[in-house]
Amino acid sequence: MPVDERFYTYKGPQSLRTLLDVCGLDTSVSADPEISSIAAAASAREGDICFFEGDPKRSMNVSASATACFVHDNAAGALPDGVTPVVVSHPRFAQKRASEELFELKSWTESGEAASIHETAKVAPSAVIGAGASIGEEAEIAPGVVIGPGVQIGARTKIGPNVSIRCALIGNDVTILAGASIGEAGFGVTAGPEGAEDVPQWGRVIIQDLVTIGANTCIDRGAFDDTIIGERTKIDNLVQIAHNVVIGRNVMMASFTGISGTSSIDDGVVMGGRVGIADHVHIGAGAQLAAASGIFRDIPAGETWGGSPARPLRQYLREIAWIQKQVAPKKKPK
Repeated sequence: MPVDERFYTYKGPQSLRTLLDVCGLDTSVSADPEISSIAAAASAREGDICFFEGDPKRSMNVSASATACFVHDNAAGALPDGVTPVVVSHPRFAQKRASEELFELKSWTESGEAASIHETAKVAPSAVIGAGASIGEEAEIAPGVVIGPGVQIGARTKIGPNVSIRCALIGNDVTILAGASIGEAGFGVTAGPEGAEDVPQWGRVIIQDLVTIGANTCIDRGAFDDTIIGERTKIDNLVQIAHNVVIGRNVMMASFTGISGTSSIDDGVVMGGRVGIADHVHIGAGAQLAAASGIFRDIPAGETWGGSPARPLRQYLREIAWIQKQVAPKKKPK
């Protein structure tokens, strides 16, 4: 999806060769199309530049609409027709450099259009509201809250003390408790020529109506797409939700839950405390995850799993019972 200019400053399009030169990327290309934006490989559109680092023999999920793509040499010939290959040693790092030449995250103190605050909203004097932000009717903003430029807060939403929010669209009747952090960058790291590099995140957080977010919970904005929290989902204190996670409606998760990037949680899922979910995992509707479960693969709808690595709960409990039987002291014959 396009980068949202409410939260990011667009620096304007550049020709591919100019962009590569500005980024300090020493490589030749067969064409010089105009590059107007960046995107994930699967969803890239005309004018977008993306990257691919996988094995082209196993999967090549690059959109045929992309204008150009950073790739390793062995993948250049596997790109869809019409996509200009840009051969580099570190494709994701090259994408990082290109994205930074096209966009810039707006700072907390960005100047610009005045914030729109409804006359019935209650905003504490010590709260900071960024340029172009919008606060809905009867919303309550507590002391120490920092709301970044362009953020949208819906009607009757309550933001607790010392919450920070950026790159986010928040619905009506949402409750966010003290110390939560919404919309910071996710844990994006890649290898560069000089070692580990932080990768900028260009997505948003979308929180739908009637969601509750506990104290000191962190919800990261998406890398390119959005992190989404569905209606009436209830999140306990001290939960971590990573970039690009999509959570459905009426989901409940207890404290210390951690959800890794690009996982998806369907409607009505219930999670006990300290559940950990690996990246790119899908949890089906109505599933239940026992406390301290470690989830490394997809879970079908309606099932109850536990343990680490998690498996169906009955199987897990049978295994525990068998282990306890093996280690139990043997009764001495009378």
